[in-house]
Amino acid sequence: MTIMAGMGSPTGTGVGPLLRGWRERRQLSQLQLALRADSSARHLSFVENSRSRPSRELVLRLAEQLDVPVRERNTLLLAAGYAPHYPETPLDDPSMDALRGGMERLLAAHDPYPAVVVDGSFRVLAANRSLGLLLDGVAPHLLQPPLNAIRITLHPDGLAPRIVNLRQWRRHLLERMERQLELVRAEPLRRLYEEVRGYPEPDGDPADDPAEDDFPFALPMRIRHDGRVLSFLSTIATFNTPLDVTVSELALETFLPADAETVRFLQSAVGPERQP
Repeated sequence: MTIMAGMGSPTGTGVGPLLRGWRERRQLSQLQLALRADSSARHLSFVENSRSRPSRELVLRLAEQLDVPVRERNTLLLAAGYAPHYPETPLDDPSMDALRGGMERLLAAHDPYPAVVVDGSFRVLAANRSLGLLLDGVAPHLLQPPLNAIRITLHPDGLAPRIVNLRQWRRHLLERMERQLELVRAEPLRRLYEEVRGYPEPDGDPADDPAEDDFPFALPMRIRHDGRVLSFLSTIATFNTPLDVTVSELALETFLPADAETVRFLQSAVGPERQP
């Protein structure tokens, strides 16, 4: 059985229904959106009902006001009969040298704590040396390129058997994927969601799970490693105002130690904390 019905970005047969879907998702009236986009409610109504074709500039203004993801802005343009506005440049393109260099410096600066860069389908694009520490014991077939951060984490041959609060962390990751699927038409992500949702659920009584209020400010990932439990808080950084589809879907995820024991272990196992 699938629970994915209704997920994904707004659908329709043209730009009008797509725009209406995004407007309703953002809980704006036609008048509110029209005022923000320097248009009129009457014209917007005609556009949404496919009685009028919006200009390319209006589509882009509406998409900006609706905070539509960059990939889906191109979808709106195509539905209106225009060419895409935002390029999708491969990360290994020479024009991305400065971007890759910046990400590599961020990853290195986060040592001795794990950090990883993923794309919109959670494929691992880069990682620092500390991440390798957490991958001890992961089955080799999960470490074959392209690596996928969600699959490695939740697969029974991956990190899942070592995650102390697996039921809670699994729920967190599935909800994160669901939120992303609400924003983008991403068939690879949809397939990944269905795959990992089908992995065996943690054994035992949920009442025996670790108490979430042990860390009242954020849910940690607690993982067994080398006879101890390491605790991490996850943070995610993305690029502001991206002008490229690839860049818009990059995410730098860093794992901060949630307790002093984790700090001490990582500094001794990986190396000293870098000073600013």
